[in-house]
Amino acid sequence: MNSILTPVLALICLSLIVWVWMYATRIPAMQRAKLTPDAAMHPGSLDVLPSEVRRVADNYNHLMEQPTIFYALVFYIYLAGLVDPFYVGLAWAYVGLRVIHTGVQCTVNRVPLRFMVFSMSTFVLMIMAIRSLLAL
Repeated sequence: MNSILTPVLALICLSLIVWVWMYATRIPAMQRAKLTPDAAMHPGSLDVLPSEVRRVADNYNHLMEQPTIFYALVFYIYLAGLVDPFYVGLAWAYVGLRVIHTGVQCTVNRVPLRFMVFSMSTFVLMIMAIRSLLAL
């Protein structure tokens, strides 16, 4: 578990788990609401679904947004030969914070708590990026 690429795999697995969770909740909710698949044609068209269904889909979307910076940073660090235990620890910290963010958003969805965890994960990315810049 000392490879900086292992946290990338972990975050990919989290994203796939949330994808399964999203469709396991969304499809039955659409059926109960008597919505056809075409009802999902435009953003916001599924706003009629219950919050507990929509927040899992929202989290899946979030896992496709900021983590792209994480993936790029990790591959940069790896390819530039900068990997050390501190970077590996930061990568795991980022993944752990994204797991917590997912747990919060998909269950209790308390925005202040979610924002705090999101901010902490962003701070981890900033440390990784600044440290990489300083290594130039």
